[in-house]
Amino acid sequence: MTARLRQAALASLVLPGLLLTPAVSGAREYLQLFVAQPYLELHTGPGRGYPVFHVVPRDASVDVLFRRTDWFKVRTEHGVEGWASQRDMLQMVLADGSPFRFGVGDRAGFNSHRYEMGLFAGAYGGANYVSGYASLSFNSQLALEAAVGQFLGRFSNGVTGDVGLTHVIVPQARWSPFLTLGVGEVHIEPKATLVQAANRTEQTAYVGGGVRYYLTRRIFVRGEYKAHYVFTKRNQNQEADEWKLGFAFFY
Repeated sequence: MTARLRQAALASLVLPGLLLTPAVSGAREYLQLFVAQPYLELHTGPGRGYPVFHVVPRDASVDVLFRRTDWFKVRTEHGVEGWASQRDMLQMVLADGSPFRFGVGDRAGFNSHRYEMGLFAGAYGGANYVSGYASLSFNSQLALEAAVGQFLGRFSNGVTGDVGLTHVIVPQARWSPFLTLGVGEVHIEPKATLVQAANRTEQTAYVGGGVRYYLTRRIFVRGEYKAHYVFTKRNQNQEADEWKLGFAFFY
């Protein structure tokens, strides 16, 4: 059970990253864009510190190979490959003349984006706790989240895994409060010094809330609280409070 929990949680964190990796078909088809500005500058690398070595004239086309943060690697009609800035790419157009649109690392992207990932530190049931999460947004307010964490306590250690929904109340604000609820599992390993200690895995449910604060580019701070209800196999269920604070980024 513990192995399945860890594997599922790891997959939930890796999957969004894989979804962001450009897929190349056997025919190697890429998105084709056209230069609408007087020219497009190509740099030798993904950054302002890299020199411009080539310019693409107006109305010429380029194929978008992949993206790295605020830079796009493109290939010209003549096979020249280079890096174009996000600012220049925002002026490109599609074959039908419509503007090329993509998510950017700014406040607008913070308000409405597709994916999030983050790392936290805090407390779970009074024990030291570290965790990570990945999120898939359906719109600017509703998202599906999966999280995995590990706690180290005085009497027991353990691993947690959660899946739930998050509702952002004011997505357009720099300070964005949110509510969350979901279900999960907790695997508890009591310290060996305890009498008749036995490892166990329990089902959980939680409700909570928190706040996000946009910092810069794609980075924001997120703090949250969850009240976990642990459905034990004993006569009485248990509760565990989770507090955590950390950094996250969006795409």
